Amino acid sequence: MRRVVLGVLPIVKITTNQGWKLFSPVGYNTTQQRKIIMTLQLQPLDQWPQADCKHIRGVFTDIDDTLSTDGRVPASVFSAMENLRQAGFLVIPITGRPAGWCDMIARTWPVDAVVGENGALYFAHDAKNQTMIRVFAHSDSQRLENRTKLAAIREAVLSAIPGAGIASDQPYREADLAIDFCEDVAPLPMQQINQIVDIFEDFGATAKISSIHVNGWFGNYDKLSMTVRIMAELYNVDIAKEADEYVFVGDSPNDCPMFKFFPNAVGVANLRELQDQCSDLPAWITHSPRGDGFVEVARKLLGSK
Repeated sequence: MRRVVLGVLPIVKITTNQGWKLFSPVGYNTTQQRKIIMTLQLQPLDQWPQADCKHIRGVFTDIDDTLSTDGRVPASVFSAMENLRQAGFLVIPITGRPAGWCDMIARTWPVDAVVGENGALYFAHDAKNQTMIRVFAHSDSQRLENRTKLAAIREAVLSAIPGAGIASDQPYREADLAIDFCEDVAPLPMQQINQIVDIFEDFGATAKISSIHVNGWFGNYDKLSMTVRIMAELYNVDIAKEADEYVFVGDSPNDCPMFKFFPNAVGVANLRELQDQCSDLPAWITHSPRGDGFVEVARKLLGSK
């Protein structure tokens, strides 16, 4: 451990996965301290030693504003995913998008499986047996009960937040409610986005902010818990013991559990736009935003082979 001074703010560098931590002398603003820690934690992806990439076995990735750019997934990203799989990497999107989309993704994208609705489910297509494997965090009856409770939240949000909308993909969801704050509506200010989160929480629901939606649900699951489950059930991997052999790529606050869990997590450059809303940040950040950032990560890993 060594002491470093940035301006007048003393900090401590701890050379573990915990990254940088501050002393907390009386009189310092904790928000200011946190922002400095965040800035120090993010290291450029090109500084990740190539030799350290050789043991990576798989890539988990968010979709919106991580794979997509301006709402579309470019050909370069599909090629990157295909190249990763051909090189022997496991590729699994971990997304807030709905079950209906996940069925299509599992069937048609160059991926091994998909986790959807922020951890409510995973789908994997067994092409050999022409079967779709569908696993949910909650039973059919639980999901039905929760949808009734989410309907009340829907009305509360729309009444309280002018300009908020129901996500256009809501009809294809099984377990959560997605409130649109910028995808198909005029962008809302962060103050109103946080109000939406507060409304979900007042009803006892969990709420997470993505780059386009606030997603809310009832239950203790999240992206990480279903990632742990799919790896155990489909691939016989104890991801808690092998976290350093996988990379997660993301861009927003709902990715924070994954950023915290995976020591080699990567943020695409546009993560900086929502950095102040994040409780945890990844170790690395790309030079390019969105889909181009994911392509950077793929090239980095493929270059280690």
